[in-house]
Amino acid sequence: MVSRGPEDAPLLAAVHLEAFHAPWDTAAFDSLLGQAGVFAIRAPDGFILCRVVLDEAEILTLAVRPSARRAGLGARLTQAAAEFAARAGAERLFLEVAEDNEAARALYARLGFIQTGRRRNYYEKSDASRVDALLLELAWPERLPSR
Repeated sequence: MVSRGPEDAPLLAAVHLEAFHAPWDTAAFDSLLGQAGVFAIRAPDGFILCRVVLDEAEILTLAVRPSARRAGLGARLTQAAAEFAARAGAERLFLEVAEDNEAARALYARLGFIQTGRRRNYYEKSDASRVDALLLELAWPERLPSR
């Protein structure tokens, strides 16, 4: 289900709370969902939040409840977001992922994302150490995911 309004902010915040050690709160989701070009695609156990600006789209966050991981939901949400963004005029999809997030990196690699850059010490971990963010890109139509 696609959401473009703040009515889903509490639900998204609840899922994000389960998925991340530094979750975004309802106010953050409310603010983001109120911005032009921002949309969420949600399922009962997860969601993806993206922004489309002109010919580019960005994954702002992808969250899947721990109990629902490794069942393909993240891939389905990412594919649906790429398709939605393409219909909205985007020609490429960007994201940042923590270098030590092997599961997410494997997911994005399977979907055809390639590394285009790095942000040093971008993410703070739960132990206060820092980890680099890898900048990934999926360009289409050549690499648009198919269902």
